[in-house]
Amino acid sequence: MDVIERDKKYNEYLQSKIPKTKPWPSLFHAFWVGGLICCLGELIKDCLLLIFPEMPLSVASTWESIIIVVLASFLTAVGLYDKIGAYAGAGTIVPISGFSNSITSPAMEYKREGIIFGLCAKMFTIAGPVIVTGVVASIFAGLIYLIF
Repeated sequence: MDVIERDKKYNEYLQSKIPKTKPWPSLFHAFWVGGLICCLGELIKDCLLLIFPEMPLSVASTWESIIIVVLASFLTAVGLYDKIGAYAGAGTIVPISGFSNSITSPAMEYKREGIIFGLCAKMFTIAGPVIVTGVVASIFAGLIYLIF
């Protein structure tokens, strides 16, 4: 058997094992679950402003983000966020809750290796590049703002 025939058979085998998804239902689920997460954030902010009417909007928005991150971390820790993610796909990745999940998930997976070599070292394996890119982009934006 030559290499080309072997690769062809292997690719056929892979195609038979890849789960088939229907794009339109997946897009619909991602859209409504992502929208629901964002609506939940807006509901949290509105409730905060209702309970604390003197709170500035910027502070309420900050607390909204904090609550969504903590809630997503909790749902990841109890194993529910992964089930929602399997159903909704990108609808759970795009909002800030997806970022929280990408930090909490490796932390939960590697906690058995200890605090330093497990939790601290592995926590940012998925989200680390996002954080670095955000910091570098904000530095460049700040320099551009400073110069102009």
